[in-house]
Amino acid sequence: MLIQILLSIVIGIFTGTITGLIPGIHINLIGILLVSLSASFFIQINSIYFIVFIASMAITHTFVDFIPSIFLGCPDTDTELSILPGHELLKKGQGYQAIILTCYGSLAAVFVLILISFPSILIISKIHNFIPKLIPGLLILTSFFLISTEKKKFIALFVFLLSGFLGLCVLNLPSVNQPLLPLLTGLFGGSMLILSIKNKTQIPKQEIIKPKIKMIKPLLGAIIASPLCSFLPGLGSGQAAIIGNTISKTDKKGFLFLLGATNTLVMGFSFISLYVISKTRTGAAVAIQEIIGTISLQLLILILIIVFISGIIAFFLTIFFAKIFAKKIGTFNYTIASVLTLLILIVIVFLTSGFSGLAILTASTFTGIYCISLKVRRTHMMGCLLLPTIILYLI
Repeated sequence: MLIQILLSIVIGIFTGTITGLIPGIHINLIGILLVSLSASFFIQINSIYFIVFIASMAITHTFVDFIPSIFLGCPDTDTELSILPGHELLKKGQGYQAIILTCYGSLAAVFVLILISFPSILIISKIHNFIPKLIPGLLILTSFFLISTEKKKFIALFVFLLSGFLGLCVLNLPSVNQPLLPLLTGLFGGSMLILSIKNKTQIPKQEIIKPKIKMIKPLLGAIIASPLCSFLPGLGSGQAAIIGNTISKTDKKGFLFLLGATNTLVMGFSFISLYVISKTRTGAAVAIQEIIGTISLQLLILILIIVFISGIIAFFLTIFFAKIFAKKIGTFNYTIASVLTLLILIVIVFLTSGFSGLAILTASTFTGIYCISLKVRRTHMMGCLLLPTIILYLI
């Protein structure tokens, strides 16, 4: 059985690396496929091996998926915010450092998750019915705090409300598959790519050096904010990162560290919440629940061990691929690369969300371009998720 588990880990890490590096191939798609196959074609295989595979794939993905987000501007729904400071560092020749910062954040999150997992079980079980009452107020305070830090406060508020209105419209459209994909891709990916093409952005030679890391404040913010996503609907890694950065204010490099930690912690806490309150907040947790139903304490311990092993291996894999990307990114025309990337995103959106998705992508892209032209921080465009979430909890 040990050999089969180790093999499942290796296959999961390999698959998570592929889903992380190739935009549009998300672990949710692999999870859905695996659930179908486990009930038919693979019915003779012990379900434990599927759980090990999913956990290792999911954690690896949280490390690797920042590479295309930062180097190519192809955001996942969990990494859209990394484009903002990540692309700024890329244009300064520090794209490799940006990846390393998220990578160190994810690695720190793995160790933190192991240390606080069992205290978290006790805390989540006692407060999960109480916390939702605090969420609207917390998100409202967070939003107004972010707006208050701008010199152009009314413009920042306008960007927040405009993107929030767009988010409300998109998320309430009937029969649109994966509406967040075209929404976030347009606001944070498509808009940036079109501006890069228009401005003929040149990417300088990238420095292959390790960044200086101040991890205490961003890690603290991630630890406080990430558990909220594990058992609350409507909150994802992006909102958790904003809340975490509000709690523990940091600079751009610290924010990337916080994003990496948040992305991995949210995934890890989703496994814990599946055990504690039988709630699923990630595609990986949904797949596990579909395959095995509720999980036991012994299975949770196994998953945490898998998270630890996979996280360490994924750390070194991410550094390896980040170095390759950093060396190659300056050898080709970034304008052409941006055009090709934009075309790939259009195809992915069409295959996932159809013509409705293309309409959303178009609207969100032009909204993103307009908001960027107003010269306030692009994080205010997270109103597309924050405003619908606030309204969800208030009604």
